[in-house]
Amino acid sequence: MSNFEQFHFDFYQSNYTIEDQEEGCNSYGSDKNLCESRQSQTGKQRASGAFVPSDMLPAPQSYTGQILQPACSPDSPAQLGYVDGFEEEPPLLEELGINFEHIWQKTLTVLNPMKPADGSIMNETDLTGPMVFCLALGATLLMAGKVHFGYVYGMSAMGCLAMHALLNLMSVSGVSHGCVASVLGYCLLPMVILSSSAVVFSLQGIPGTVLALFVIGWCSLSASKIFTSALAMEGQQLLIAYPCALLYGLFALLTVF
Repeated sequence: MSNFEQFHFDFYQSNYTIEDQEEGCNSYGSDKNLCESRQSQTGKQRASGAFVPSDMLPAPQSYTGQILQPACSPDSPAQLGYVDGFEEEPPLLEELGINFEHIWQKTLTVLNPMKPADGSIMNETDLTGPMVFCLALGATLLMAGKVHFGYVYGMSAMGCLAMHALLNLMSVSGVSHGCVASVLGYCLLPMVILSSSAVVFSLQGIPGTVLALFVIGWCSLSASKIFTSALAMEGQQLLIAYPCALLYGLFALLTVF
């Protein structure tokens, strides 16, 4: 047993010490950074080998949050003043471009031909009112026993294209297809009134003809007034009213006959 202990001591015994290592670094002129790194590692090994009482050890941090709910950090978006909610979202009708106030103002402008039109409001591609008035015209014609939905939409599309080409030739600034369709569609409201009266009594007579001519003049006057105010075409209202009267005359023929 003593021989084994002596062999074990002789096997692990060495004359190389840490002081020799430091002197070797200074004597042979090795890299200074390498020596400093070795010294720092040696110091760490000594510190790690020392005994530290349990009272001096830091207490382990425990997770105080809930399951599947991460704890809030100080840099979280909620504490930075950003709130992602539905309260900051714009209304759906506003995103779709539907403004009931503008629709009501355009309707009042059409119903009162003598009222000056607001060019900033009229120069918009709002097709909500025109679609409603086209459907109302087709529905009132259907109530009178006339299925003319295809004629209504076909003549509306052809009339918008013709008026768009004519207004671009006459005006300096030009106009878009949506603006032309919006104005012509809103001015179709008096024609809806004419087709509603055709449900009650027949328009094939002198009173019906006079009423149809009055409604045609009403629609064309409102449309020409809006176009001249939106496109700054003063003094050209009669030139614009003539093609508008031809277009609304076709709708009147559908209503009367």
